[in-house]
Amino acid sequence: MSEREPNIVNSSLSRKVTRNGVTVNVSIIRLEHEKEWSLEVVNAASTSTVWDDLFPTDAAANAEFERTLAEEGMGAFSDGAKVIPFPRQ
Repeated sequence: MSEREPNIVNSSLSRKVTRNGVTVNVSIIRLEHEKEWSLEVVNAASTSTVWDDLFPTDAAANAEFERTLAEEGMGAFSDGAKVIPFPRQ
């Protein structure tokens, strides 16, 4: 018998955020059997910004999004803002 894939739990704090005409999707999720939450922000070009660290609560993940937004603005989530290029061979 094969194990089923775990369900993904979406926080009620997940949402679309628009500032100065720029909209991003904020996704705060965890696996059903896990306690920690992940944070991902996706812009209109489908570029994803994902935090490496997990958060103890969905509120903590949301607070990190809000802190980043306040300190760096929507530009933090624009294409190329934090993209690390890999060398081509």
